[in-house]
Amino acid sequence: MQKTITYPQYRKYPHERTYFKVISNEEWEEIQVMGSKFSIHQFKVAILPDRNYIYDLTFDYEKNWVKITEEEYEGVKKKMTDLI
Repeated sequence: MQKTITYPQYRKYPHERTYFKVISNEEWEEIQVMGSKFSIHQFKVAILPDRNYIYDLTFDYEKNWVKITEEEYEGVKKKMTDLI
């Protein structure tokens, strides 16, 4: 049975210092919050562990990540860009 999903999907770690936007099954964006500093990174699948990571973020996230809304993700991203 093949699972289907619509992208983008949004996740965060429970500690609320790392946020994810899963753009497709081959690309994701990650925001890291370090105190009052932020960083944003773009990732593209290059190796099998990357593909497994996106799969887990998309389908098997309940043990490690929390599902969030686009608004929450974009709010964090806006705070980051306002500081730059």
